[in-house]
Amino acid sequence: MNYLSPRQIVAELDKYIIGQEKAKKEVSVALRNRYRRSKLPVEVQDEITPKNIIMKGPTGVGKTEIARRLAKLVRAPFIKVEATKFTEVGYVGRDCESMIRDLVECSVRFVREEKMRDVSVRAETQAKRKVLKTLYDVMRLEKGETPEEVFRTQLESDFEAGKYDNTLIDIDIVDAPKSMEIVPGSGTEINLGSIFGEIMPKKKKKKRVSVKEAVKIYAEEEGARLIDEDAVVAEGVRRAEQEGIIFIDEIDKIASKSKTGGADVSREGVQRDILPIVEGSTVVTKYGTVKTDYILFIAAGAFHIAAVEDLIPELQGRFPIIVELQSLTKEDFVKILTVPENAITKQYATLLSVDNINLSFADDAIEEIAEMCVEMNATQEDIGARRLHTIMENLLEDISFNADGTHPMIDLTIDKKYVEEHLFEGVERRNLKKFIL
Repeated sequence: MNYLSPRQIVAELDKYIIGQEKAKKEVSVALRNRYRRSKLPVEVQDEITPKNIIMKGPTGVGKTEIARRLAKLVRAPFIKVEATKFTEVGYVGRDCESMIRDLVECSVRFVREEKMRDVSVRAETQAKRKVLKTLYDVMRLEKGETPEEVFRTQLESDFEAGKYDNTLIDIDIVDAPKSMEIVPGSGTEINLGSIFGEIMPKKKKKKRVSVKEAVKIYAEEEGARLIDEDAVVAEGVRRAEQEGIIFIDEIDKIASKSKTGGADVSREGVQRDILPIVEGSTVVTKYGTVKTDYILFIAAGAFHIAAVEDLIPELQGRFPIIVELQSLTKEDFVKILTVPENAITKQYATLLSVDNINLSFADDAIEEIAEMCVEMNATQEDIGARRLHTIMENLLEDISFNADGTHPMIDLTIDKKYVEEHLFEGVERRNLKKFIL
């Protein structure tokens, strides 16, 4: 994040997301502004808040993928929530503050994993010593007349070589009691074991596992002992507050189109509950209080029934940047099938290579599939790039069913003729249905 300019961020996003240049520019600038803010004096930082974004566009055009790839790119705490899962205060269900608790949980876990990686070598070394000692006690009966030093040297050598990876041994592990929520859905937890943890010794239990699994379990225990949990929590909360990104999907589903009563009342209630969180408030979590003033919120929705203007004015004001994503064209579909590192054609080729099928796609087949996607999205519901999954599954159904890996490697090229034979008739029939009364 510290070294990526907006142009470089867009270039990274281009590897996975086709088109939508305007949306990519907006999110890359929002991200770079965070880095710029972090370099300013503290008194100036407090005056600069993130500019939240609403991404408006049909389903399947890349709204969620942009936010997900962005968070992965900068290694920032990131969560995706559905606006429809929240309920107004007073109703049973998830309250809006739970998104902040989830973000902090994600951030703390993220920091803990980083710290664990830092001490992983020491933790694994100590874990192997403990497992080797247990393994020696198990294998001691097989020692026979072999001298002690020779036996130990041979055992260590075989252990490092993985000879005993699947050998079962009994180990003692800490029996940590699970936390319980005081009120279901509230996010407030209580751990009875931690209340008396300082008074009573930690409870242990026996568990039979393989040597390989035992090393992993002991390494986690040793790693947890080596890191400072208080420092982890403090850093996790700081990152959530300063670098956190919350992606609120389906925000159009809580927009109230009518101004009368009925079911829309609870929708507006959810908007009113989200408002103070986006504006900046303090939320109580199990890790302490968390300020939401500098968290970046990216909202998205199709807005095919309601409009952005149907959100309550105060909430609209907290999302000053509105980006409209466009429907995908034939050229976009061709690029989606060929350009991204995780293109769906490459995914199917990799999957079928397991069963000795060397699958490839001719250029005319790619063109035909793209044209069918555009045609089906125009005549049926526009579901964007998700239409490709439907078409590819139907196209490769026979190949996937018959491939079993018992045959030698087969080279198979999908061309335009194959696409027309396996897809064209079915697509044509579905299109004609709209003319039948």
